[in-house]
Amino acid sequence: MESVADPDQRTRRIAYAKELTARLTDDNVRVVALTWIDNAGVTRVKTVPVDRLPDAAGWGVGMSPVFDVFLVDDSITAGRHAGGPVGDLRLYPDLHRVDALSAQPGWAWAPVDRLTQEGEPYPMCQRSFAQRMAAAAAEREVGFRCAFEIEWYVGVLGSENDMEPGAPGPAYGMSRLTDLADYVPALLRALDAQGVPVDQFHPEYAPGQLEISVAATDPVGAADRYVLVRETIRAVSRAHGLRASFAPVVEAGAVGNGAHLHFSAWAQGKNLFAGGYGPHGLTDRGESILAELVARMPALCAITAPSVASYLRLVPQQWAAPYQCWGRENREAALRLVTGTRGSETRAANAELKCIDGSANPYLVVGAVLAIALAGVDTGRPLPPEVTVDPATLPEERRPPRLPQSVLAAVDLLEEDEVLAEALGAPLLDTFATVRRAEADLFAGEDEEEVVAATRWRY
Repeated sequence: MESVADPDQRTRRIAYAKELTARLTDDNVRVVALTWIDNAGVTRVKTVPVDRLPDAAGWGVGMSPVFDVFLVDDSITAGRHAGGPVGDLRLYPDLHRVDALSAQPGWAWAPVDRLTQEGEPYPMCQRSFAQRMAAAAAEREVGFRCAFEIEWYVGVLGSENDMEPGAPGPAYGMSRLTDLADYVPALLRALDAQGVPVDQFHPEYAPGQLEISVAATDPVGAADRYVLVRETIRAVSRAHGLRASFAPVVEAGAVGNGAHLHFSAWAQGKNLFAGGYGPHGLTDRGESILAELVARMPALCAITAPSVASYLRLVPQQWAAPYQCWGRENREAALRLVTGTRGSETRAANAELKCIDGSANPYLVVGAVLAIALAGVDTGRPLPPEVTVDPATLPEERRPPRLPQSVLAAVDLLEEDEVLAEALGAPLLDTFATVRRAEADLFAGEDEEEVVAATRWRY
């Protein structure tokens, strides 16, 4: 964001916020929710009355840095760079992302950047990390288009066992949409009113599970949109007597919720994942980006699958993509090459990173993916051989490596990865790793059912 320490910038922000306030007031908005996502993957919030938005835009809203070391159960740990009751930060709303919430009349929403009290960048702000990586890409004259797929579970609000699915019909079955005949149009109307273009919506595999795909946009915008869509789903669900969960697993042993990232890389107006002369249509730079991602995928898992519950989902033959490999339209490969058609030819269109779930912080995800992509874009690194079958069916000697199978293993690899460690910076890396290790300790000794029950409604 622009420097809020500059008096001229502050004056411009306040003037623009006053214009926004007038428009929001005309739309009967009374409160603005200011959100960020912490290292535990939980969306946290502070709010201001709409007429205080100009003050928030100019001077920020105070918050404690202790939120950086909250765990998923709201207990608090401490790291070398965060923890304890001392200190203060300022939340600055992104005024260009302010949106009236159609499903919550009277409310608007804005994502925030977290700055120091002096208006300087705060090194542990996850959204600022994503912005830095996007800016670094722009300096290299490489652009990215990103979109998250969102899977979620709808349960009956107030059901006796806390797990009665709101759409219990067959997997991908039309009967689920019949059960949700009012809910689905209400959700799509709310997203349309908020300017969120929806590409697809369908029931998923597990009972009560649904999925929505939205249009691609810039990386930080995709993370913002992910937050907005999830909170809209939550509000519409509640209005229809349902409860939404984006947790990696909502029922022990069942298929879990993913949050796959679709992305493409662009240079000079051309898609680096299309138009090349290789067997899959990748350009040399596009192939090099994907090869770097495959190589660093085990370390990346600490960010994309960061919770204890993540590793209850990331298992073979549940389409959760637990193997370090890639494949064209292979939904058990952690990196899926998504293809399109051009005339009689089938060519690459975008890539899908599948080893992501709803406990991940989307700003850390897009920032980390961009950091790896930029490290690989000009190295000429070739992709390893494609996996064209379910990796679990291959003989052991030909099977690609499994991705990490625990939080602790993934965090160790993250700290050893020079690209991600440098991109995140020591304060953010240390604090993130501290939270993830503390959560591993929190659930040590608990069985699968206990972990699922403790995290089911936290995300």
